[in-house]
Amino acid sequence: MHDETIAIHGGYTPDSTRAVAVPIYQTVAHDFIDAEHAGAVLDLEVPGFHYNRLNNPTNDVLEQRLAALEGGTGALVVSSGMAAVSYAILTVATAGTNIVVAPQLYGATYTYFAHVLPTLGIEARFGVDDRADSLASLIDENTRAVYCESVGNPAGNVVDLEAVAEVAHVAGVPLIVDNTVATPLMEKPLSHGADVVVHSLTKFIGGHGTTLGGAIIDGGTFPWEEHRDRFPGFNEPEPSFHQVVFARDFPTRPFVVRARSVQLRNTGATLSPLAAFQLLQGLETLAVRLDKHESNARIVAEYLRDDDRVGWVSYAGFPEHPHHELLQRYLKGRTPSIITFGAAGGYDASLAFFDALQLFKRLLNLGDAKSLAIHPASTTHRQLRPDELAHAGIRPETIRLSIGLEHPDDLIADLDQALDRARA
Repeated sequence: MHDETIAIHGGYTPDSTRAVAVPIYQTVAHDFIDAEHAGAVLDLEVPGFHYNRLNNPTNDVLEQRLAALEGGTGALVVSSGMAAVSYAILTVATAGTNIVVAPQLYGATYTYFAHVLPTLGIEARFGVDDRADSLASLIDENTRAVYCESVGNPAGNVVDLEAVAEVAHVAGVPLIVDNTVATPLMEKPLSHGADVVVHSLTKFIGGHGTTLGGAIIDGGTFPWEEHRDRFPGFNEPEPSFHQVVFARDFPTRPFVVRARSVQLRNTGATLSPLAAFQLLQGLETLAVRLDKHESNARIVAEYLRDDDRVGWVSYAGFPEHPHHELLQRYLKGRTPSIITFGAAGGYDASLAFFDALQLFKRLLNLGDAKSLAIHPASTTHRQLRPDELAHAGIRPETIRLSIGLEHPDDLIADLDQALDRARA
C-alpha cells in the first residue's frame, strides 16, 4: 500500500466488535488463558499482551503502522521523543563506551548527550559538522553508534545519510537517525542505510500540539552477531530478561525487542493507550497536513527573503541553500515547513520581533496545525554556551518558525507587524 493508505489502515484488523476506529484498550493488564500461556507470553515465545507497561493493543497498532511507514521490521512507542532518544542510546551504549554525533540537534537532545550521558559513563563525541568524514575521525573501538537528525532542528541541515551510514558500517556500528522533522512521508532513513530510526511523535505525526509520544523503529538489517565483542547485550544471555539472546532469538527486530525488554520494562516510560489513540488520529491526516504545511512555508520563506527588515533566511527549499542538493536527493524535492531567519539588527531586533508576534504562538514545539515561533538562544538552547550554540548551527539572533495550516496571508500580516516592531 502507499503511505497515505498505510497511515490510515496499517496494522489494524477489527476485532469481534468490528469497530472501524482503533479501540482504546484502557487496561493495566490482560488475562492469561492458563499457566502455560502465561509462561509462553512472558518468555516472548508467542505474541500476546500481559502488562501494559510493556505492550498494549492500541499501542501495538501505532507501532505496526509506524514500522510499515518507515520500512522497518518492528517498532516501540514510548511516552515522549526524549524517552525514545534515551532508550535508543542505552540499548547499545554502556559505561566506558561512546557515541559519535552530528552536532545540529534539538536542544534537549544536545543537552542529554553533552551533559547527562557523561554522568552514566557514556561519552558523546560531537563532529565539527554533519559531514561523514568529520564523524568518521571520531569513531574508535569503544564507539557504539553514530547518531544524527535527518533534517536538523532548528538548523535545517540535511544529512548525507548514505555517506554517514557507510562510515558507521565500515567501523561496525549502527546509524541511529532522528526523522522527526522530515517524517516518513518525506524521507525514509532506513532506505538510505540507517539501522534505527527515532521520532518525537509529539510533532508532525501527532500534529495538533495535544499529545506527547516517541517511537523507535528497527531496520532489522544491522549484523549484531558479526560484532559480538562490541555488542554483548545482543549476543549474550540477558540476565534481566529470562536469559534471552536478542540477536539469536529475534533476528529480524533485535533492537526494539531489547529496547522494550530491558529499557521500557525496567524504567517504564510507557505511552498511554489514550495517547496512542490520539497519535493515530494525527497520523491519519499527516499526508494532507504536510502538503499544506509545505506550501504555506514556501510562501512565508519567499516573503522573508524579499524583505529588507530581515537579515538572512535559511530555508532548504531555496536553490542557493547549501543543503538544497541533498534535499532533492533524500526528500525527493520536498521541504519541511521549518524556516530559520534573523531580523536585520541582530539579537535585540529578533527578540523584539519574537515578543511582538500575535498570531504565531511562542512555544517549545513544532509540527503543529498552528504556526509557531521560538528564539532558540534564549529558550530551547539557552543552556548552551556561545561556542556550543555555534556548533549546533544557531546564531544569537536565530528565530525558528514552524509554519502551520492557517491562511498564508494572515501569517504574513503577523510577520509584517512584528518586523515593524523589530525595526523600531
